[in-house]
Formats: sequence, C-alpha cells, structure tokens
Amino acid sequence: MKTQYYAATSLDGFIATENDSLDWLFPLGDLNDSSYPAFIADVGALAMGSATYEWMVRNAEKLASETGSAWPYTQPAWIFSSRRLPIIEGANIRFVNGEVRDVHAEMQAAAGAKNIWIVGGGDLAGQFYDAGLLDELIIQVGSVTLGKGKPLFPRRLLSPVLRLMSVHQMGAGMAELRYEIHQGGPSGAV
Repeated sequence: MKTQYYAATSLDGFIATENDSLDWLFPLGDLNDSSYPAFIADVGALAMGSATYEWMVRNAEKLASETGSAWPYTQPAWIFSSRRLPIIEGANIRFVNGEVRDVHAEMQAAAGAKNIWIVGGGDLAGQFYDAGLLDELIIQVGSVTLGKGKPLFPRRLLSPVLRLMSVHQMGAGMAELRYEIHQGGPSGAV
C-alpha cells in the first residue's frame, strides 16, 4: 500500500489556473490513453482538498454526462476542509478538518491492500509529505504554460528526497514522471 499524489501539471508547475480552472488540461489527451485506468484500479481511498472538491461540485453535470455519475469514484473519499461544503448525491465522502495524520490510519483501513490517492491539491499533498506519509509522486506534465495559478507541490524538496523511477511519453502533449519519496534525505520543507 502506498500514499500517492497523482496529478497533472503545466510545464511551469501549476495544476490549475488562479481561478481553479482545469480547462487547459483536457485538450492535451484522452484519459483512457494515460496510466489513469490502471492507477485508479489500485486505489482504495481518496483524499481531496476543498478547492478540488468544489471543482467537482461545479462540474457535476459535465462529469455526469461524461462518466454517468456526478461523482466518478467508487472508493471512499475524505474531503479536507475547514468550511461547510455541499454534498454530492451518491458520493461516499467524509468531511474532515485538521491534521492529515489524524485520519490517515482510517484511510488505510478503508483502502485495505490498495493505495491512497491524494487527488488534489498541491498543498494537501504537501501536508501528507510534511507528516511523512507520502510515498510517491506520479506527475503528468502537459505541454502548456499558465504563467500563474495553483502550484503543483508548494514545498521545497532537495535531492535526494525524490528518486525518479520512470518517464513515459503520452502522445504529443504529455509526459508522465514517477518519483519515489525517500523521507530520510535532506529536505527544506517550506
């Protein structure tokens, strides 16, 4: 079992625009031609930040037309937020507030032998890293630049914390980088 941050980023390191838009991402390729189908099959629980969840709420109708459901996940999800958020009908979600370490064991129990996916955002993945709970980064880099927006991973990680395990080209618009995280190495968490 691993705790993984699987995300797409622009070439200049942003996962969303400053307005939380992901529209830049969709023209870059077909999700089914990526590692996503195999990845999601090994996921047993999800962790999601409030901005990502609110994107899901705003795009529920579009998601339903594309996937058949406003909530495309069958796995239980923990939504980290200090605010009260609307509930997506039929979603297996739990709203939590506070330290990620406090709910990680509950997520592990729900995931069983499968992995935990940190869906987004970058700061939530950083909180898992800060707590020593993040094992792997799977980053799909798109051939676009956004100039500004929501950062991929707002932490300073200095060598040898990240160990590149593989690089895979996905069509003409994306490359996937897989990194193992070695917590014992020097880091300068910001």
